[in-house]
Amino acid sequence: MSVPLWLFTGPELGERNEALEALRKTIEKKYGQLDNHLFYAADTPLATVIDTIRNGALFADARFAVVRNAEAIKKKEDIQLLTQWVEQKEADGAFLVLISDEISIDKKIEALVPKEQKKIFWELFENKKQDWVRRFFSQARIRIDTEAIAVLLELVENNTEALKTACTHIGLFFEPGTQLTADSIEQVLAHNKEETAFTLFDALSKDNIEYALNIRQKLTLSKESSPVQLIAGLTYCFRRLADWHLAAQNGALDDFSLKKIGFTSKKAIDQYRRASRQWDEQAVHRIISLLNTTDMRIRAAGQELSTVLLDTCLYSIMKRNGESLADYSASARLI
Repeated sequence: MSVPLWLFTGPELGERNEALEALRKTIEKKYGQLDNHLFYAADTPLATVIDTIRNGALFADARFAVVRNAEAIKKKEDIQLLTQWVEQKEADGAFLVLISDEISIDKKIEALVPKEQKKIFWELFENKKQDWVRRFFSQARIRIDTEAIAVLLELVENNTEALKTACTHIGLFFEPGTQLTADSIEQVLAHNKEETAFTLFDALSKDNIEYALNIRQKLTLSKESSPVQLIAGLTYCFRRLADWHLAAQNGALDDFSLKKIGFTSKKAIDQYRRASRQWDEQAVHRIISLLNTTDMRIRAAGQELSTVLLDTCLYSIMKRNGESLADYSASARLI
């Protein structure tokens, strides 16, 4: 293996996680016990990551490190350090996987990764998601009709990781041989719906600050979520809104064109059409920048200030179109 460096990008979390686990098992089978590490690029200096995989644990046979949010690796000195690690071939027994929800990261880093060790995990097309759902329930010997699948796909986040969680949850309520209908799906999911970053985005798009803050509170009190995960989900939604604006500029808001870029359900189309009226393209870019800044501030400040920073961010998104309160106050003083 010439370069023990991989790059997995894209929004399809389920297939990406499966590929990561398959790689881990392959390396473990070949090299023996692994010293596993997980880092976040915005939290941990790259120098610490490299030092860890160079040294590792005393009794492990090899070191396997995963760095998430790899799109945040942009500093010249970090890229030089990674390049040096690759070129000096100090990687005997050390393996590094870069992960990003983005489609690509810094081109200089991408150039370090062998072509066969780079993969973009694209969002599944609608028909592929339908097939995935059918196969899942077929394995549990549960039938599901087309209308029920459509309802399920409208209520669940657009990746197979979220689908697996939802389908597993549904399967607990029904015996083998059951025929699932749209009503039965709604009964389990819609009536017992857990809040997510996607329901928060929906509340923001409806300009309902009270409901949005209520969802934020539920999410941050939940053990299943964190402020950083919440911001990541919102960032994904606003990047999809940027895709919508680009499609609008190209005159590609017909059903066929929207399906090609992942807007498949009527619920999602209505939601993003409403959101596009609330935030124009410039506002969307400001909001994405604000979310990134808030993410860094939360990581630096810790849990104590996370709710204040989150609520301030949400208020700025809804009432200032992404302009931070500090910027707004500064501009007001100039008037």
